[in-house]
Amino acid sequence: MPNLNLFASTKGRLAPKTDTVNEAGGRAYALSNEDALAQLVATGTLNDTYYADASTQLDTILKMAEGCSPEFVAQVAIYGRQKAWMKDTPALMLAHLASRGPEGVQAMKRAFPLVVDNGRMLRGFMQILRSGVTGRKSMGTAIKRMVRGFIEERSPYGLFNDAIGNDPSMGDIIRLARPRPKDDMRRALYGYIAGRNPEARVCQKTGRQLQGYKPEALPDFIKSFEAYKVSKDGEVPDVQFRYLTQLDLGAAEWTTIARRAPWTMTRMNLNTFKRHGVFESPELVKIIADRLRDPALVKKARVFPYQLQMAYTATTDVPHAIREALQDAMEVATENIPSFEAKKVYVMVDVSGSMDSPVTGTRKGSTTAVQCVDAAALFASCVLRVNRDAEVIPFHNKVEHVVLNPRDTVLTNAQKLRNLPRGGTSLSAPLTLLNQRKAMGDLIIYVSDNESWCDGGRAAAWDGSNATETMRAWNIFKARNPGAKMVCINLQPYASTQAKSDHDILNVGGFSDTVFEVIASFVKGGSQDYWAKHIRGVTS
Repeated sequence: MPNLNLFASTKGRLAPKTDTVNEAGGRAYALSNEDALAQLVATGTLNDTYYADASTQLDTILKMAEGCSPEFVAQVAIYGRQKAWMKDTPALMLAHLASRGPEGVQAMKRAFPLVVDNGRMLRGFMQILRSGVTGRKSMGTAIKRMVRGFIEERSPYGLFNDAIGNDPSMGDIIRLARPRPKDDMRRALYGYIAGRNPEARVCQKTGRQLQGYKPEALPDFIKSFEAYKVSKDGEVPDVQFRYLTQLDLGAAEWTTIARRAPWTMTRMNLNTFKRHGVFESPELVKIIADRLRDPALVKKARVFPYQLQMAYTATTDVPHAIREALQDAMEVATENIPSFEAKKVYVMVDVSGSMDSPVTGTRKGSTTAVQCVDAAALFASCVLRVNRDAEVIPFHNKVEHVVLNPRDTVLTNAQKLRNLPRGGTSLSAPLTLLNQRKAMGDLIIYVSDNESWCDGGRAAAWDGSNATETMRAWNIFKARNPGAKMVCINLQPYASTQAKSDHDILNVGGFSDTVFEVIASFVKGGSQDYWAKHIRGVTS
């Protein structure tokens, strides 16, 4: 008689054997190079995460990029910037392409204008390129031409505002790229930003004649700014507000700044406005509240929902109207989330200890207060808002019970999830609960860092002998619900998963509402490499 421990019957289809170990030490499935690269670019901020430091993350993303074609790397870079709204990783992909030979440079040329869409992105690209981490330090003719084109096409006002920041500064980039000024105003602008001497002179080191510029040809807004720095008289100049914060300004000047501040600057400086007396004026309170809730401005700002949550949490001492406006802005930022074509939806929210990690990683001086659990709770609350029959199941090493009202605001429901107890990570726990209930369903959505370990035990080394408990539980659920699909949203830049991608399983990463667009399309018709196909379609 055969050994029943080895040949016991299984329910549903066979679960695939694992082929790697995740960062937490649990058995897992490795993502394909393309899916892994997409995951890393859509969530990676090149900061330390709960399980991996920044240098490990950098090495992994470059290794995955090497395993993909230059064309796909370029497509991921565009997707990362245009859809996932990331900054550092798309710039890293451009720098990587610069080291991939003629084919890579050609792919970079196509991606460059869609990725480098402001001065901050240009400085990030140049910083990464000059570091040499991708195998190339020099600009070369092609890159210099692209950088020069960006500078020459930028408006004078935009270029001046881009000049905030260092390592490299916009002045450094101008000196390297040597853009060709088309008139005296452009020549003066480039010289001013690059810190050149207005007077023509001879270089003491090379003996070369250095051309000066005419200060009187500078744009009027720069001349006004320079005059205001000296006298503090007259109207506050209309320049990037960070130029003005270096000056000793009073409430009247801050009121002027707040009155004409763009949307993102307003969101990020509400407490600063409070400190400087801006909210003493009921008129300004109304102006700022109306600006924050303006649907067109919210969409144009490409704001992550978690950034609005951070603003709401950090502004406890501002007028009530401002906080109400932030909640209205959240509703606008999440209104495009689709109602999935599924009768019954379950949303599994990871509230384990590792989800207390900052969602964009840890870096001295720039660590966000928003944790992965905050972003996961927001995702779940957003799904519930437009899929009101959905059931939200929070879990760590076990399932936690919570009652959420779909009519409550997204922020209210997110806070309830945020305050639940913590524990280890068992992604199979909520699926096991559904199987115990003999539950029926059409769509399961996980929102997690995907670092499950305590449902199958930590593996000292992968031996390929077992499937993940998540896949086992999914197969049981699938046998009962043959048309069901599962989506695993990963909030962290890790290259493994607990559920192997298939025609009915999607692994996707990112913070923006684009993730929900991908899910909606997958529900209509999926495939094993659906995310990679979606990226090619979006960026072609």
